[in-house]
Amino acid sequence: MALAHNLGFPRISDDRELRARHWQAQKEAGIELLPVGDTAWYYQHPGVVDAQASVLAGHLEPLFQEVAEAIALGHAVKPVLVGPLTLLWQGEENGLDTLERLDRLLPEYDQALNQLAVLGVEWVQIDEPILALELPQAWKNAYERVYNILQRAPLKKLIATCSGALGGNLGLAANLPVDGLHIDLVQAPEQYLSVLDRLPAYKVLSLGLVDGRQASPGDLAQLQDVLRDAHDRLGERLWLAPSCSLLDNPLEQAVHKCRQVGALVHAVNTSHTPTPR
Repeated sequence: MALAHNLGFPRISDDRELRARHWQAQKEAGIELLPVGDTAWYYQHPGVVDAQASVLAGHLEPLFQEVAEAIALGHAVKPVLVGPLTLLWQGEENGLDTLERLDRLLPEYDQALNQLAVLGVEWVQIDEPILALELPQAWKNAYERVYNILQRAPLKKLIATCSGALGGNLGLAANLPVDGLHIDLVQAPEQYLSVLDRLPAYKVLSLGLVDGRQASPGDLAQLQDVLRDAHDRLGERLWLAPSCSLLDNPLEQAVHKCRQVGALVHAVNTSHTPTPR
């Protein structure tokens, strides 16, 4: 059976009741694995590379609190973290030599992942959108080292990419020692077969088939061939999601995209033509 999940939902203020309503709205739309803590990580890192020791600390307690709240409400959750290399790359773009600071950051990630496991989390989403960029070799080498270290935390990890094809990083991303990979098939539908050919047989593959950026609903029926093929090849290792986080979508639009994902999963699991909801 394929699984419906979401990469991120519109930002909200620190309002527990509103947060709970947003989780429930996603669940009612058909999302089975809810993103938690996803609103805390974006557009908030102006000084990240100069003070890594405090970067995660400012976000982790709210993340842990949200996870506990969602679990208490009976939701299956998937906490969201920005990947350490994507986090550091932001400083690299500003001309700072950030890769050397990686060793200071990794213990914080390891601690965070272990604490999430203690809270009962099974899956965590780690956003690494820079895997869709042309990376220097030193950064590619760092990916292998980072995830060999982080794999020790006792929970499953989904690497989420977006905004295009993996290109020259396809083999790297497919073979990282994690449990799943999300790819964007809206902006880069051509990478579908290449990723399938390189993906290890134990990994989940999440397909971003619903456009997370455009307001247009899309033609779900056109996706039938891809869905059938993916389900035949992957079975329970097939997850479906929007192509990217819905963080910047209006609330109603975000809910509608979640319903589209839910409709696709229902269709592939029951072998019916997907019906927009």
